[in-house]
Amino acid sequence: MRVARSAVSLPPVPPPCAAPLYAPHRPQASPLYRVLADHFETLTRVHEERYEPTHGPLRPVVTEVVGRFLDCGLLEHGFARVRCTACRAEFLVAFRCKGRGFCPSCQARRLAEWSLWLDEHLLAAVAHRHVVLTIPRRLRAYFLHDRRRLGRLSRVAYRTLHAYVGAALGESDTVPGVVSLAQSFGSLAHWHPHLHLVVSDGAFRRDGSFVAQTAHDAVVLAEAWRRAVLALFVWQDWLEDDAAAAMLSWPHSGFSAFVGPAIAATDRAAVLRVARYGARAPVAESRLRYDAERAEVELVSDASEGPYAGVHRFAAVEFLARLVDHIPAKGEVRVRYYGAYASRRRGWWRRRGVVLAGAGHEEAHEAEHEVASWPALKARRRRWAELLRLVFAVDVEVCRRCGGAMRIIAFVTEPAVVTRILAHLERHGIDARAGPWAGAAEVAAR
Repeated sequence: MRVARSAVSLPPVPPPCAAPLYAPHRPQASPLYRVLADHFETLTRVHEERYEPTHGPLRPVVTEVVGRFLDCGLLEHGFARVRCTACRAEFLVAFRCKGRGFCPSCQARRLAEWSLWLDEHLLAAVAHRHVVLTIPRRLRAYFLHDRRRLGRLSRVAYRTLHAYVGAALGESDTVPGVVSLAQSFGSLAHWHPHLHLVVSDGAFRRDGSFVAQTAHDAVVLAEAWRRAVLALFVWQDWLEDDAAAAMLSWPHSGFSAFVGPAIAATDRAAVLRVARYGARAPVAESRLRYDAERAEVELVSDASEGPYAGVHRFAAVEFLARLVDHIPAKGEVRVRYYGAYASRRRGWWRRRGVVLAGAGHEEAHEAEHEVASWPALKARRRRWAELLRLVFAVDVEVCRRCGGAMRIIAFVTEPAVVTRILAHLERHGIDARAGPWAGAAEVAAR
């Protein structure tokens, strides 16, 4: 990529400003970065002997994703120069790894963009519920070595929900709107495949009208889920008939269904929080502590009760062996859309001029036409600066010193040029990671 001719020059002195400035991410200060930097190489050496029997072989995608993560947000690996068009204040923005489902920072950006799409183009303005479906420990290992099976589990979950909602409403031709979010991790980053689902609290008829569901029975749903999953395992020859029949007789089956309270149609923020929770990264850095001297990781569980609640300590290499299990393979799909939210059904309704109840009527119908093609969707995507503002509550397109417009003036990728610019700033006592810096006149006065 071309490097701007002025890439090394410093801007004029910007006027002082008391407003908060852009605060870039400092990855090297995060506990996740430090434990990976210190112990991932050790994990690659001992994984085959120590962890392969229980975790399976170390997949090539793991080394690739972790390598990109260790470069994520570091100015030494390239950056964009951003400058105010009025006062010439300037700062650098490091490139990101864009790690899907692993890097907490990049995943937060992905979720900000995705939740905007859900809000503006997918979710109808009806009540929704958070549904969680789990499977017993005995069946979880079947998904460790073949992640595609999570897709089959999602389809079984939708068919179960479809039948459950249809029976509750007494209308088998209706379809609920379902967003299925497959999670592979539990509260302590252990292997625990299960499903979080955002489900319309009711179903849509063929004419687009909505029928609300007034009563729910999680016990009935859990039993239907158990029978459907065991039928899948028998049909796929993953489990013998006798073993499945024995599991049906267990008093505590390990299958469960959680049906959350109704989220009002007007509470869009709550629905989006549920969606983002289901698609989050395996570990929140706020819950992680790293003791370098002891080579131990302290993880605060997000479970409020039960054996997984509280604070737990792990050897650093053991923690990483758990964590890398959850790195998605290339092309692996973790989010799926069913029923009223499936692309095929939305297209069927659109071609017939049907507008879902609560979707905004003509305006929503026109919006559906506008986003039907991929180029139109790309054209309507929120810009990078807007997503940063959503995640970090800052606006990098408005100068906090003078209120002028900020713009990217160069992308710097050549290692020699990157080193030259950072060394130039360091010689003059300028912290390139601290946001807009002092200009050339102040540097000269030093």
